[in-house]
Amino acid sequence: MEKWARSETHRLRWQNFLRDSGGTGFWHETYFMRGGMEAVYDDMAGKPIGFQAFAPNVAARGPMFSARNRLRVAGDTPPQPQGMTESELG
Repeated sequence: MEKWARSETHRLRWQNFLRDSGGTGFWHETYFMRGGMEAVYDDMAGKPIGFQAFAPNVAARGPMFSARNRLRVAGDTPPQPQGMTESELG
């Protein structure tokens, strides 16, 4: 999953979606085998759903931009041919 998330195809699709979702909301939840979970929401209008209904909402900026940092997973982020920074997604 990490390899796909860092691929050029994924990066371009995610950038385009963040620039203009076309009114489509995005909600993605991840559950981890060793415990823990997280969710990503974009353009989700209306009543809170999923984890938003009971957990605090924290923007994925700064240290929270990296899934490894959010989940406190050891190790380095795998290299990527064309690095992606937080500012490139915003």
